[in-house]
Amino acid sequence: MVKKYVVSPHGGRGAHPDIGSALRAAAARGRAARVEISPGHYEERLAVRGEVELVALGEPGSVVVSRPRGTVLDGLGAVVVRGLVLVGRDADAGVVDCQAGALVLDRVEVRAHDGVCVHVRPHAAATLTDSRFRFGRVVFAGSAGHVERCRFADCADNALAVIENARVTVRASRVDGARIHGVRVSDAWAHLAGCEVTGTEKAAVMADTRAELIVEDCRVDAVHMAAFAFVEQSRGSVRGARVTDAENGILVASGADPSVHGCVFADCRDTGVHVQDAGRGTFEDCEILGAGNIGVLSTRGGAPRVADCRVTGGNVGIAVTDKARGRFTRTVVRDLTGVALRVWDESKAVFEQIRVERCPFGLETRGNGGTTAELTDTTIHDFDMAAVVAVGQSRATLKGVCAERGLLGFSAGEEAQLHVHDCDVSAVTTGGVLAHGTARLVVANLRVTDAQSFGVCVTGSAYLDVAHSRFADCAATGLRFDGSGGGRLVECAVTGTGVTAVQHNGRVDLSTLRTTLPVVRIAEPAAAPASVVNNYYGPVFHHAVHHAQLAWNNSTVVQQQPHHSDEDGVGP
Repeated sequence: MVKKYVVSPHGGRGAHPDIGSALRAAAARGRAARVEISPGHYEERLAVRGEVELVALGEPGSVVVSRPRGTVLDGLGAVVVRGLVLVGRDADAGVVDCQAGALVLDRVEVRAHDGVCVHVRPHAAATLTDSRFRFGRVVFAGSAGHVERCRFADCADNALAVIENARVTVRASRVDGARIHGVRVSDAWAHLAGCEVTGTEKAAVMADTRAELIVEDCRVDAVHMAAFAFVEQSRGSVRGARVTDAENGILVASGADPSVHGCVFADCRDTGVHVQDAGRGTFEDCEILGAGNIGVLSTRGGAPRVADCRVTGGNVGIAVTDKARGRFTRTVVRDLTGVALRVWDESKAVFEQIRVERCPFGLETRGNGGTTAELTDTTIHDFDMAAVVAVGQSRATLKGVCAERGLLGFSAGEEAQLHVHDCDVSAVTTGGVLAHGTARLVVANLRVTDAQSFGVCVTGSAYLDVAHSRFADCAATGLRFDGSGGGRLVECAVTGTGVTAVQHNGRVDLSTLRTTLPVVRIAEPAAAPASVVNNYYGPVFHHAVHHAQLAWNNSTVVQQQPHHSDEDGVGP
């Protein structure tokens, strides 16, 4: 049987004048107690022990309990608080301090000025429902918790901290304006479902120090840094989240490896998905819309796995830079102002079944010989500049790539290597393939159709090796070799109504070329005559001079006279 106690500052039959006296009476009986509190402002510290329920008799918020400094309510046992407002200042241990047992806060407001709202200590448990927490954080340290339909506002720290192996579930709750993180999970486990976070100054939701974080159907808006961050070997998953106006949609670093599925990252100021510093992660069925810089970035040793995603709008679609890696499958990249796929600076990337639409460039590789990219079963349509560009010493391999409607199909320059297998280029306004500098271009089973200038062009001292390829309806020439570039053609054919089949410089093997069009050798330009430079400001000699040392335009001259014969250079 629960014993009922009534608190009324105005007195009354059997009423206690303050909450503390009612709690002392309940503790003396040692039985389950229900303390009903009349509306009013009570300035006292509540020490609640045993099985006790504190209930406001009026509307929620009609009972205010406060102290000038320190903890307002500390609980030890099965403590339930309903409808109270608890206000404290400088409460480092918590305005509400759950030392042990099980705490329930229902329709409660806690305000912590310069302190902690609620502190749930190791081995304790707390359930927070329909409550509001302002200014201070809620901390679960080594404890268990369930938070539902709560609001955390204007916190000077992390709004909700789950640390030290705690386990907490948070549902249908909202965080506004936290000065650090909205939710931080560190060396602990947490599950967030149907929550909203806005206005945080650091990552809205942070998992660090081997934490495990599960996020479902949450919303993050207008935060200063990342919406979600997984760092320091943390794990977990993010499903069905929607992010708007964050610096990064999701940041993964330092060995973290989350699974991200079915999320939307819209209007992120820098990147939608950002993986760095040995971070990994699996990203599936996600959409990145209007990223300010890069849709998906893997950098500084990052290694994400991306599949069935869509990158729309923004500057760069997917970038792998600074010794990073990445595997990207069944992904669509469209309507960018820059390059769709970028691989730079000793990075390695594999792209499979990619679709690129309406971007100036398709794939761009740049860097030393450790920079490699593989592009397989991919279509690149309506590109303004080039479908594939490889420069520096980078190496790119294309298999089953279709480039259609653009300026230039594939290009290799400087010292790059480009390997092209079973690819198609059509309806380009300049040409199919260009090799320049000292690049090496190896081609097999290439088809170039309807190029308004050339099928393949080699300039500088680039080298071309083409086998089993077809060049049809190239308006000017099928293949053109300029400068000192050379190579060989093996079982190739040039057809259509172009002006010439091949224009070459004599440095290409044409023995197996099949064509009915003319083959024209380009005459090498005559060597320029030796230049004669006359200097009219030097000394003038009227007789033969031996062993002379001359200098002019110098501010200082040292003259030396060797002792040699004027006739044969041998001294006496």
